[in-house]
Amino acid sequence: MAARGWLESLRGAKKTAVVQEGKRKVHYVFTDGAEMVEEYEISSDQLKVRKWKQKTTLGSPGQWQFEVGETYSRPAGTLEQQLIHESGSSPIFTRQDTKTCFQWRIRNIPYPKNVYTVTVDSDQRCCIVRTSNKKYYKKFNVADMDRCNLPLDSSALSFTHANNTLIITYQKPTAILQLEQEVQQELKKMKVAEDGDVQCKTQ
Repeated sequence: MAARGWLESLRGAKKTAVVQEGKRKVHYVFTDGAEMVEEYEISSDQLKVRKWKQKTTLGSPGQWQFEVGETYSRPAGTLEQQLIHESGSSPIFTRQDTKTCFQWRIRNIPYPKNVYTVTVDSDQRCCIVRTSNKKYYKKFNVADMDRCNLPLDSSALSFTHANNTLIITYQKPTAILQLEQEVQQELKKMKVAEDGDVQCKTQ
């Protein structure tokens, strides 16, 4: 889907918005029944959370899947399972963007920086993390780039490592920055409630 097509999809979705605890929370329902929730910091318009819920093949509501933000609040699994997952030593993969970059963090991954290789696979439209000691391998896509049908550029990709965390950064292209500005303009037109939902019907 091209950038313009994605923007029109957002405009055509049913939207409700609420301001809570310094964040603007927007709930989208798309024409295919998919739901998306985004949370932005009011002070900076920085996206903190984006999560999706798709209907299952049988038509029942699915579970929330995080695209941006921490997943520890996900409803899947028992409380005991969640606590075990979060307190374990297994690598934890999350996305936490900045205004100018897509950014991913892989925690609990202690190897020195020279062990890692992070590359772009243009054919598969994904980024790949490898370690020379063969202890870790991860493929992940850049959903925003996929939605806008933009090619991945290896020169936009970089990484660093500190405090047992690998930080992978992808510079947002101009098309994404422009799209995000337009989305913010649309969101600021919405009627917003304090700690309550307000339906915003698209015109």
